[in-house]
Order: sequence, then C-alpha cells, then structure tokens
Amino acid sequence: MPSHEINPNNWVDLYSDYLFNYTISRVSDRVIAQDLVQDTFLAGLKSMKNFKGEASERTWLISILKRKIIDYYRKINSNKGKAEVRMTYNSDDESDGDWLEERVADPFDKTAEDQLENMELGEAIYNCLEKLPQKQAEVFKMKTILGHETETICNELNITASNLWVIIHRARTALADCLKENWF
Repeated sequence: MPSHEINPNNWVDLYSDYLFNYTISRVSDRVIAQDLVQDTFLAGLKSMKNFKGEASERTWLISILKRKIIDYYRKINSNKGKAEVRMTYNSDDESDGDWLEERVADPFDKTAEDQLENMELGEAIYNCLEKLPQKQAEVFKMKTILGHETETICNELNITASNLWVIIHRARTALADCLKENWF
C-alpha cells in the first residue's frame, strides 16, 4: 500500500476547472481541452501506484497534462500545430520560459527516445542553471524542480511573493536564452 494518499474520487471536483483552464489556453478548442483533461485523469488512474507524494496531487496531474498537450501536438504533426506550439510558448513576456517545464516529459509515460532526450535536456538545464546568479538558480530549483509552495520559498529565503516571481521570470528568460544557444 502506498504511503502517500491520492484520492481520484475528488479529482473532478478539485482539479477539473483548473486543468481545463490550463489546457484551453494552450489548445484553444473546448472539446480537445475536455478530452485532454479526461485523458489526464485516466493516465493518473493508471499510474496512481507511481505517485510518491513528492509533489501535490494537482502538480502531479499538471505534469501528466503537460505531456498530453505535447503529445496532442505531436500527433497532429502539422504546420498549424507547430505554429500553435510556438505561439503558446512565445505568446507573452509573462509566460516566457514556461516551455522549459513543459519540455520535461511525464515520468509515467516514457519511451527510450524520450528518456535520452530528457537526460540530455536535463543536463543542459543544469549546465545553464550553474551559469545563473546563485539566488535565481536557488529560487528556480525550489519552485520549478522541487515544486515547493511559494509561501515556503518566501519564508525560507525571506523574500516577497512578487520578488519570487520576478526572480523566477528572470531565471526562466536566462535559461531559455542559454538553452537556445546550447541545446537547440
């Protein structure tokens, strides 16, 4: 029996609106967004035994959903799909760099090619992280990689929430630039 509780009976009530809003902003089609959220819940059910409690239930479901969105665009594999992915990743300054987290594959659905690409990307991300100022790297790791809550990070580092988001934005932008030079 897993030591970390996960309760799929509450997923629809607790997370469906959040997951749908997240998805609709990336696929711009209500039916597809609904399908992707349902696929996410199904994948979550299938891989419940792998939930280790290292992130919140919602964060875990979002990581699955991100992979479903990427897979959706891979499946349609059209120029329009590629353009929409680029548009999503470059649509505004606030989400600049969000693609970084979305490029990391869902650990519950991997192929050998994905694993190799993830290892190479992970290495490139960590190399770029080492080039960031220490505080930017620390905040980015705590929030994005370790999944700590904003309040926890702010208390631990004695910074405000708005300062945290400025630091994260700068780190994402710097990492995106570094990865463009060293990964792509």
